[in-house]
Amino acid sequence: MSKRISAKHKIDRRLGENIWGRPGSPLNARAYGPGQHGQRRKGKLSDYGLQLRAKQKLKGYYGSVTEKAFKKLYTEAARVKGDTGENLIGLLESRLDAVIYRAKFVATPFAARQFVNHGHILVNGKRVNIPSYQVKVGDKIEVRERSKQLAVLIEATQLAERDVPDYVEVDHNKMTATYVRVPALSDVPYPVQMEPNLVVEFYSR
Repeated sequence: MSKRISAKHKIDRRLGENIWGRPGSPLNARAYGPGQHGQRRKGKLSDYGLQLRAKQKLKGYYGSVTEKAFKKLYTEAARVKGDTGENLIGLLESRLDAVIYRAKFVATPFAARQFVNHGHILVNGKRVNIPSYQVKVGDKIEVRERSKQLAVLIEATQLAERDVPDYVEVDHNKMTATYVRVPALSDVPYPVQMEPNLVVEFYSR
């Protein structure tokens, strides 16, 4: 179950950025933080504050990733060769719920988690209901036959507000997707600037 239910609608306003690029973001109506102190002038953030904010923004973008799971991904990113920040982005984008979202099978990262949890997705022909499942390059993801006529699925594929990135090949007629490659930070279509280098600094303290 997601740790974040009603509060997800306040993430944009708390961070002061429309992190999903949604036309319906509450930030579009009220460009200040939620709560009675939301309109207070904000002071300059410390280095720690900037690092914490970068972590909250990146973790928040992926919807329902818990702090424990996010830190586990960071630990794995730091363990393997290469740039830790880039590795972290690659691991986040390789999550099954992230691939489902990128393929435009659902409208939001939160819906992606639920869609996987409810058993609508097959990976290489086998049903997988774990949103954090790490998809490998070449894996074929498809919507289960009996789920292909769901209204949320049809509506999401027709959304004009975002495109499918080139590291995911999608056939919306067959409701299938293939994870072509692990993306770099510059490949990921974030609506706002993500700073994984600051996230690395946060956990490296």
